[in-house]
Amino acid sequence: MDTVTFQGTPLHLMGELPKVGAPAPDFTLTANDLTPRTLKDFAGKILVLACVPSLDTPVCDLEMRHFNSEAAKLSDKVRIVAVSRDLPFAQARWCGAANAKAVETLSDYKEGGFGLAYGVLIEELRLLARAVFVVAADGTLTYSQVVPEMTHEPDYAAVLDAVKALA
Repeated sequence: MDTVTFQGTPLHLMGELPKVGAPAPDFTLTANDLTPRTLKDFAGKILVLACVPSLDTPVCDLEMRHFNSEAAKLSDKVRIVAVSRDLPFAQARWCGAANAKAVETLSDYKEGGFGLAYGVLIEELRLLARAVFVVAADGTLTYSQVVPEMTHEPDYAAVLDAVKALA
């Protein structure tokens, strides 16, 4: 997918969407405490990377609250990570306000390297498109969903089915 829309207006995605079945692209993101986190930090876990434009928007807030609720029901072998270009301080504030303890937030604010590696950096806005990636415990990308319209939520059932197929 080369474009997504925001309220019907086309926006162009930068980078290349990784192929399902291939190794997940490595990344360096920033945690709320400003430490770097990479794909290797999640080795041996099933990883759900839920990309959102900004946690400070209603749809992103709703999505991550939903994933936080689902994460609490999943095995400790599964990690759900919200990835956005929000500053780590804003992400930490959102976690506190949403009482989000089962979802980890990581920021791609520095260079947008994650967005480029996963093909979801929006050229016009420099935000991430709404997308979900599932990475198996061995580091293989097993599921990819880019939501065509940014104001829509992802297909949660499809994401959870992909996770359960690995568990």
